Amino acid sequence: MSSASQSARGDDRRGKLGDPPDDPGQLSEPALRTLLDRVPAILYVADVGVGGRWHYVSPGSGDMLGFTPAEWVADPGLWARRVHADDRDRVFGREDALAEPSVPDEYRLVHRDGSTVWVRDEAALVYDEQGRALWHGVISDVTDRKLAEAELVRRAEQQAAVARLGECALEGAELGVLMHDALAAAARILGVDSGAVLEWTADARAPVVRAGLGAFAVDGPAERALTGKIEGREGAWGAISLAAAPESRFADADADFVQALANILADALAQRASEDDIRYQALHDGLTGLPNRVLFMDRLAHALSRPDAEVAVVLLDIDDFKLVNDSLGHGAGDELLTQLAPRLHGALRPGDTIARLGGDEFVVLLEQIPDEHAAARIAERMVAAFELPFELDAGEHFAKASLGIALAGDSDRLPANLVRDADAAMYQAKSGGRGRFEVFDRAMRLRSVERLSLENDLRRALERDELRIAYQPIVSLVDRSIVSVEALLRWQHPERGLVGPDQFIPVAEESGLIDPIGRWVLERACMQAAEWHATMPDARPLGIAVNLSMRQLTQRDLEATVAAALALSGVEPSSVCLEITESVLLDEPESVSETIRRVAALGVRFVLDDFGTGYSSLAYLTQLPIDGLKVDRSFVDALGSDRRSTAITTAIVRMAQALSVDVIAEGVETELQLSALRELQCELAQGFFLHHPVTAQEISELLQIKRPAARPGSGQLRPSVATSAGAARR
Repeated sequence: MSSASQSARGDDRRGKLGDPPDDPGQLSEPALRTLLDRVPAILYVADVGVGGRWHYVSPGSGDMLGFTPAEWVADPGLWARRVHADDRDRVFGREDALAEPSVPDEYRLVHRDGSTVWVRDEAALVYDEQGRALWHGVISDVTDRKLAEAELVRRAEQQAAVARLGECALEGAELGVLMHDALAAAARILGVDSGAVLEWTADARAPVVRAGLGAFAVDGPAERALTGKIEGREGAWGAISLAAAPESRFADADADFVQALANILADALAQRASEDDIRYQALHDGLTGLPNRVLFMDRLAHALSRPDAEVAVVLLDIDDFKLVNDSLGHGAGDELLTQLAPRLHGALRPGDTIARLGGDEFVVLLEQIPDEHAAARIAERMVAAFELPFELDAGEHFAKASLGIALAGDSDRLPANLVRDADAAMYQAKSGGRGRFEVFDRAMRLRSVERLSLENDLRRALERDELRIAYQPIVSLVDRSIVSVEALLRWQHPERGLVGPDQFIPVAEESGLIDPIGRWVLERACMQAAEWHATMPDARPLGIAVNLSMRQLTQRDLEATVAAALALSGVEPSSVCLEITESVLLDEPESVSETIRRVAALGVRFVLDDFGTGYSSLAYLTQLPIDGLKVDRSFVDALGSDRRSTAITTAIVRMAQALSVDVIAEGVETELQLSALRELQCELAQGFFLHHPVTAQEISELLQIKRPAARPGSGQLRPSVATSAGAARR
């Protein structure tokens, strides 16, 4: 019993029950009782107080609560006993205080059969002729509405839980954490006590529990489990399963909720698998499966960092390998390389690391090598691995190899220097007759002298105006128009001729010359872009891409250098794109990330070059202002011919599209590659098949025929490699 209106003492609220109506327009008592009997609610008159007597209860009590009016009237304590245990303190407190709120009270009563009925109790205090306070009220069944409201709250909680789990997955949370979070959310919202994330493995008799909650029984009754299937790349991976109590009831929406959690786990598994594939391919040679240079150098640096480490490096190069490719074909060369890898493994000790540097070069990391004699014994076994012929499709082929050995000394323990010395020893072995090995000695330092000569010439290259910039177009695969150009540095040496960047850029970085050279390239490229903009004001602005080295990114004045180039040239900042490689994000991630953010604030764009060849975290794509990715040419080269590379390229393109960053495919050299990229909806590409690097004048001529004019009012569609969506992310 409860109150919903003010108490009444006036004559209009008094009267005897059952008095005949004075107004002919009112119902007769029999008609009124018939009407009351049919009302789908409980009408009542009762004394105040928890144990107050019930004077009248309408027949609706039987349908609603399973008790007849006579039972209610005969048992004053019946109402109090049927109030739900969780609601008694609140409801009884209001009753004892004769609370008179402005809204009806809602609470739960227990039906005769034990079920719970939500009711709305709306009553008023009426005083009879003797001045006794009586409740005149109506109890309505609002169970359906309450259940619907609870269901709405439950669905909202489920949607929020799915959204939170999806956000965590996108942020790169660990799979184990995601699995535990999914179980916890499902258990909390659905009210279950136990569950598990199960993986179905081919070699296991029972599912493997990857995450668990409570005392979950893997072999429990299936009909009492709420399950969401987790799909994998090769089919069903497993499931998230929740154990339900016998009395639990779940709606179809609850099953949908659990399946939504399972779908997020499936997406996270697929994303991690793609990351693992990309990381594996970035750290391993695609042909032999051996570690590549990046992974080898990392392991070498780790080995050299140990105190008193006894380390040696053996560099192997197959003699006359070019003849194999030229005479038998590149397929035969690949066969030889794949057969050689296991032979070399057999010649080494279990703990030795062998890697393929590229082409026909292999390198081995040897540890616990006290002297050159110990290294020589292993090198002899490696040379002996070539004694038997290689069984190629084209027939038997005998091959030899030259090896160079370098031992880490006390004074020089840099990984790059050790590999450099092994390389010098290997060339000494080749010049001495091939099919043999040499140990690096001081005489081989002559090659270092040559490097020093190159460095000295490079120091004078700027003042002698020997550096040149070539520009390679980046085109739209929609209409083949040129949307941007990449500035490529060349060195026109007066004696050596045209020197490629792969020859002098490493020297420039090691010597610090990359700083003035980098400033010169950036300023010259920006000024050239401004000149193109000025000569073609009606055309869409042309983007200019400039490569930044690791050393440049670690310089504190990079922001000032870029700002100065922008001010000097007057070029629109959004037209300038700075290309960086994945590896620069690894050495000093915090300082480099901060530098990127500060430079990006100037309005310029950033693109990750050679994407897929490093092993940076994909989280950088969301944490840093990265506007585009350049798919490495090694992936593009295998498009349409290698299923693994095609799948990885597809994953990169789809990921970039999902993150609203541009994808540029570099190294496009065939129509097949171009068609495959179009099928992937990759919008931008560059490569020899499209355009070779050319002079600024030649770019100007190309722009006359390959740059559509901007439509009036259309604005800047693609100011640089990055799209406007990429800019919006910042």
